Amino acid sequence: MAKVSKTVSRRVFLAGSAASIGFPAVAQNANVNGADTVEIERDVTETVRRNISSFRSLDWRPYFSDLNNGAVLVDISSRALHFWGEDGQTYKLYPSSVPLTEDLTRRGRTRVIRKVVGPDWRPTPAMLKRNPDWPPYVPPGPDNPLGTHALYLSWTYYRIHGTHDTRKIGRRSSNGCIGLYNEHIEELFALTKVGTQVLLI
Repeated sequence: MAKVSKTVSRRVFLAGSAASIGFPAVAQNANVNGADTVEIERDVTETVRRNISSFRSLDWRPYFSDLNNGAVLVDISSRALHFWGEDGQTYKLYPSSVPLTEDLTRRGRTRVIRKVVGPDWRPTPAMLKRNPDWPPYVPPGPDNPLGTHALYLSWTYYRIHGTHDTRKIGRRSSNGCIGLYNEHIEELFALTKVGTQVLLI
């Protein structure tokens, strides 16, 4: 009898999970630290639905004093990147990959200092120490871990960039950088400028 009950419960669980994967994220209201937030209704990929714990729109005011040059907020916990345009009207919300571990994670304020289409990549000395089989240099192209576009930050070695490996989005999967789908970094690249303020929380 117990075996039948477990089988039925497992079938119900799998059916419910399959049904939830088939639909876009549902809009919900929530209240975090007294600030109203709304979960965005979006047709995100199945991988992102599985891996992202929350995907909520935010207001810029608790995080920035102004929108001069635009503003990027990266929320490590929810694995989401928010962008607000200088015009106060443009708002974008993207699923992201975040650092693998807390010791690889950096939080605080920085800014975009350089923008590169077709970036090349050199692993840092620390990365090569952890992964001695990695190549010392990867040119632009489909094997490049920085994807098609990169925003270089004022912190040495830190970037917001694309990725050709879409499985990484929505996961703790990077060595410190913030990764986006290539189509999303291309859009963000066009919206940001050198001097755009960035906050990682």
